Amino acid sequence: MRTLEKLLDVVNLQKHFQVGSMFLVRHNVVRAVDGVSFSIGEGETLGLVGESGCGKTTTGRTVLRLIEPTSGKIVFDGRDITKTSEKELRAVRSQMQIVFQDPYSSLNPRLTIRDIVGEPLRLHKVAQGQDARNRIAESLSVVGLSVDFMNRYPHEFSGGQRQRIAIARALILKPKFLVLDEPASALDVSVQAQLLNLLKRLQREFKLSYLFISHDLSVVRFMSKKVAVMYVGKIVEFASKETLFASPMHPYTQALLSAIPIADLEHKKRKRIILPGTPPNPADPPSGCRFHTRCPAHLGDICRLEEPLLHEVENSHFVACHLFTRSPNQRE
Repeated sequence: MRTLEKLLDVVNLQKHFQVGSMFLVRHNVVRAVDGVSFSIGEGETLGLVGESGCGKTTTGRTVLRLIEPTSGKIVFDGRDITKTSEKELRAVRSQMQIVFQDPYSSLNPRLTIRDIVGEPLRLHKVAQGQDARNRIAESLSVVGLSVDFMNRYPHEFSGGQRQRIAIARALILKPKFLVLDEPASALDVSVQAQLLNLLKRLQREFKLSYLFISHDLSVVRFMSKKVAVMYVGKIVEFASKETLFASPMHPYTQALLSAIPIADLEHKKRKRIILPGTPPNPADPPSGCRFHTRCPAHLGDICRLEEPLLHEVENSHFVACHLFTRSPNQRE
């Protein structure tokens, strides 16, 4: 799970939330992200997929240290940012930005577009006056918006335009890496297509790296070079998009892919896999494999008692499943 010229390397990242009163003898720990590792190369997109509540968004925000990790290592551009101070982190954050899911709540309704897009320039003391105005105008132009919009307010724009404003804000400091947290899911399908094409164009022009978080596998297939599948805080499968969509190995991945609609009825060969039950509570995950309570191919005690490790089954295709280990003693 390593790439040449890595921009971001995440190693055994964990984020646990304590819930319940501190005065109680017993308390629950929500293991939102529980030992996640991946890397993203320069100019590359990693798609992170899974059901709602699996830890995708928490992973993205923890990578940026918007949420402090419980443990693990985050190396960005050769620097371990898990050990940096707030002052040092400010400089790094100019190179790491996020675009949130909801374009209606991610923009301050009381600020003009000029103030919203230019806020990073002010916070990082990069530009002011006419220089700042020129950079704001350039950033708006890059995402396909008119300079005349600068003095307007967010309520005057559609959802797609608001998301373009959010992207302009994220790009104004010329970052290397963006976390895209379901950036198109709140938009109409036609607007989604325009936004995704914009993101791909921006990636080519500015050599951006993306962590693209989504539950929509069709969108992930269009955007990503590599795909990681999460289930209850853990990555259960990791491969290139070509390999993952052509030959999914983990039963959970197979079930996800079976749900993708197929337009051509003559070639509808995929059988829909309906998983029983619901994902377990991350505050009380099952022992062993976390998927064994819903898995149609579980092997009994080994799945119930022993946690499978993510290991390379084929060339750069990693799977965490006992179906692909010869014996408990031979797991990698």
